Amino acid sequence: MIKMIKNYTLFFYPIFLHKLKKNRQTLLQIFLVALTGTLFSCSTNTKESGISVTFPQPSEPIQITKSSKEHLFASYYGINSWSADQQFATVLQTDIKNRLPDENDLATLGLVDMKTYDFIPLTQTRAWNFQQGCMAHWLGTSPDSLIIFNDLREGKFVSVIMNVHTKAEIKIIPYPVSAVSSNGKEAVSINFARLRKTRSDYGYGGNGQDAKENTQFPEDDGLFLVNLETGDAKLIVSIAQVKEMVPEIPEEGIEYFNHTLFSRDGSKIFWLARAIPNRNTTSFTVNRDGSNLQRCFPDGWEGSHFDWLNGNELMVTANYNAKQYAHVLFTIGKQDYKRLGNGLLDYDGHGTFSPDQKWMVTDTYPSRGLREQKIYLMDMKMEAVLPLGRFTQPEEFNSHWRCDIHCRWSPNGNIIGFNSTHSGSRQVYIIHLE
Repeated sequence: MIKMIKNYTLFFYPIFLHKLKKNRQTLLQIFLVALTGTLFSCSTNTKESGISVTFPQPSEPIQITKSSKEHLFASYYGINSWSADQQFATVLQTDIKNRLPDENDLATLGLVDMKTYDFIPLTQTRAWNFQQGCMAHWLGTSPDSLIIFNDLREGKFVSVIMNVHTKAEIKIIPYPVSAVSSNGKEAVSINFARLRKTRSDYGYGGNGQDAKENTQFPEDDGLFLVNLETGDAKLIVSIAQVKEMVPEIPEEGIEYFNHTLFSRDGSKIFWLARAIPNRNTTSFTVNRDGSNLQRCFPDGWEGSHFDWLNGNELMVTANYNAKQYAHVLFTIGKQDYKRLGNGLLDYDGHGTFSPDQKWMVTDTYPSRGLREQKIYLMDMKMEAVLPLGRFTQPEEFNSHWRCDIHCRWSPNGNIIGFNSTHSGSRQVYIIHLE
């Protein structure tokens, strides 16, 4: 089931905004002023009222994957999936639906033509999962033609640089990528085999790296900075290095790194250090050269999802004051923590900022009972929140093969893409913003 929002004018206080339903009476938990296309907000941080925030006009969701197979964007949420000219988007196609894929399950990496919505196969990969695809990125060195993606080759996890127009493999890098800098010259690599042991839905099958599963805090594993021009890599933060900065783990526990992201200027890297069996989580940043390693939050704040607003400001969904998960914006090295959304976004969502930094789109996990996943758009100036839609996830999509919405922005900021299973299969959708 899918339901969309039409433009409207609202005067609201920090309470939940109910959706307007087509041809039905509005749920008046908020005060409806007029149907004009502008949202009015009275923020708790201002003495003014009736401040106008004009949101872009959202289109109905458009399904851009058409075959009977399962489809998903070929990378994690927040990662650009489009060529610079927005002519093509990277998508994975698979026959796997309701189980965790392994190294024997080939997925087809291809492009969706954004004019015709035709799927153009490029190659196949054995290093992929339902949460992050094969971590395909368009490279800033040639953002209309070159991509990098992960694969399992000759028993090793690697990344492959390919020209999408000729389908020629330009280079094979002996490290899988978990993040790529905006200039396309550097990447972060982590241990996906260790992830398979600790967080199966984010790792790859096939033992393509040494998982070092018998070492709690290995000194020779962690965060690697990879030179994509030479293929060389340098360990900039070892897992052992954070031992005194993270919560204690039991004797049988294993510490691991996951969820890496370069700042927009490429100068810093964010990531999560986690442990099994209790999934203790600590959010970190470090300069790209390995200097200035620091925790993002005090004890108890943890961290889950994330995006950089710019080179110094970062949003992390964290346990604010060790009491309430929220979308928290702050400056690196400072404790200027700010809950975004005036209380409307106090939960763990996949928030990501528009290229012009004026908007943040985020989602929700399936609600209890109805299993609805929602998408919200927030303006960064007044933090007014507009619902963009809600999508029902069938119960069969759960566990390691669940389908999170995982929004992402196009380079021009006029398209939001996401994955959804509301049609009964995993497909890729876009919403145009006008």
